[in-house]
Amino acid sequence: MLVNGTTLVPHQSGALFWPEQSLLMVADLHLEKGSSRAARGHFLPPYDTAATLRRLAAVVMALDPATVACLGDSFHDPHAEARLSAGDRLSIQRLTQSREWLWIGGNHDPQPPTRLGGNGVVELKLGPLTLRHRAAGGEAGEIAGHLHPKASVRLRGRRLTRRCFISDNLRAVLPAFGAYAGGLDVGDPAFGPLFPGAFKVYLLGQEGVHVFPSRRLVPLAPEHPR
Repeated sequence: MLVNGTTLVPHQSGALFWPEQSLLMVADLHLEKGSSRAARGHFLPPYDTAATLRRLAAVVMALDPATVACLGDSFHDPHAEARLSAGDRLSIQRLTQSREWLWIGGNHDPQPPTRLGGNGVVELKLGPLTLRHRAAGGEAGEIAGHLHPKASVRLRGRRLTRRCFISDNLRAVLPAFGAYAGGLDVGDPAFGPLFPGAFKVYLLGQEGVHVFPSRRLVPLAPEHPR
């Protein structure tokens, strides 16, 4: 993936790696979303934080970056830290103590809890790229999260739907990394101001990332009410 002249490597986990800077980016972990939903009467298995942290630890171990930047909404709400289990808290601390760790504030967590390690920042400008939670659309080189992109294509008569990266070579939006974070169709009007022309999606697969031009996309299948 080329963004504002910079070569970035999308990973099938949903992380984005910048080899030149040894920088790994992930977006929208939404830690403790399950416990937040449970408090509102929507009972989900309370294992999303542990599952998300296991996947994050695995990609950090595989790519061994010097720096990890979490692009906002790492915690689902301002009280998420208090609901962490002792094991999940320890997992986060092990990650943040193992290398430079940056928490970029999001709309769910404008002030991430740095008591778990790492440093909180509003955004990060590094060479030709600007890392932030929500893309503004007026600046080349934006790397953001927030929108949770997801896309569908038809392959051999079957629909393939996955979380995805989306990029037009000027900016990129990462898929949500969190287990319960969900996704928004890249055809949704929310993406229009950021990607008014042709773009590519990078669908997450089991063994790698699959790249498709925007002309190949089809709308997501409607969800059936439960």
